[in-house]
Amino acid sequence: MVDYLKSVIGIKSLRKKIIATLAMVLVYKFLAVIPIPGVNTAGLDAIIEGQKGLAFFSALMGWGIENFSIILMWLWPYINAVIIIQLLGVIIPKIAELQKEGEAGQRKINKFTRWLTLPIAFLQSYGMIVLLNSLAGGSIINTGDIPTVMMAMMIATAGTMFLMWLGEVMTEYGISNGISIIITAWVMAATPWVIMGYVNSWNYPLFAALLIATLVVIYIIVKFTEGNRRIPIIYTRTGREEKSYFPIRVNQAGMIPIIFAVSIVTFPAILGEVLSNSTGETASSIGTWMLQYLSIANPSWLFIIVYFLLVLGFSFFYVSITFNTDQVAENIQKRGGYIPGIRPGEETAAYLQKVSDHLNLYGWSFLAFIAVFPYIMGKFMGQSIDFIISGAGLIIIVSVLLDIMRKVDSEIKMFDYSKFK
Repeated sequence: MVDYLKSVIGIKSLRKKIIATLAMVLVYKFLAVIPIPGVNTAGLDAIIEGQKGLAFFSALMGWGIENFSIILMWLWPYINAVIIIQLLGVIIPKIAELQKEGEAGQRKINKFTRWLTLPIAFLQSYGMIVLLNSLAGGSIINTGDIPTVMMAMMIATAGTMFLMWLGEVMTEYGISNGISIIITAWVMAATPWVIMGYVNSWNYPLFAALLIATLVVIYIIVKFTEGNRRIPIIYTRTGREEKSYFPIRVNQAGMIPIIFAVSIVTFPAILGEVLSNSTGETASSIGTWMLQYLSIANPSWLFIIVYFLLVLGFSFFYVSITFNTDQVAENIQKRGGYIPGIRPGEETAAYLQKVSDHLNLYGWSFLAFIAVFPYIMGKFMGQSIDFIISGAGLIIIVSVLLDIMRKVDSEIKMFDYSKFK
């Protein structure tokens, strides 16, 4: 381990990328404490502390709500734009074609996503400002003052766009995907507070048990994430048969379904907070029902089932878009390869699809189970309980860290190879 760290630090280009990544993460954390001008944040802290659902929502929004910061909406408008573009790929053939064009198509899709993020962020900023202001009894900002509200909306929108740009810069000059690293930093930001909560309450036995459980779950997640089935392929173009393998991962979707599912499953609780404070009896009763049965801060069995199904659904949808078996089969055939016992072309594509579906059924179920496991345990134990890091958070962190490790190993191998040129 020490030798590995020495080799990482000893490579100048890799060292620069790591420093650049850490510096930009610090910029992100700094943005979270800069408040939007013209707002009164004094009453916001009391509102967040008094409402458990809003406290969770503050964590969900990258801790930007507590200070009514310029990144008030965090990356959720961008994530919503990604979801919309992916869904449009099923409806609009042009987008579906771009999704199949590899890196060139992905660049165009990223461009569409950026442009779509802008109006979503602007509209969402108004909803966020009105929501928080209504929960605080109108003490945060005067919604009747149009210039002030417009300024707050533009600043919040600019904050989201800047954070998205920061992630792209981090991707270019850092060690891995910048958006993923920002999401990981968001997940890990709450960990010190969770640990200190157990320490201050002197609840060391529960902390030790949860720590062990967290480490065990991390080990299982790593095994599932790295697990794959190697499909044997025979190539005959060189005049002799050469055997190779095409790996199909058990968990092809990674952390993406978790992010998508969380963005959807938290909406009823936010809407419930607003409706429950409504003066109308019907709206208030609907809001109370949402908070009782569809709140992530107080999960019911209905919430657990919906969350589980959302992760499954997004996993299936994401893999169906990203893993094109027809294109893989075509590429294998063009290179003079075939799977033993399977005819090239359509039969190969059907076989790969069958294997992928079987493997990913386990992968999707595993993702969904890890995401809802703490809530299920809380139901049986009669109290809210979670790992040191949430189940969904663990999946995100493991996926991103494994990707970073692969990038670092690739950099090390390239550096070692360059010495022999």
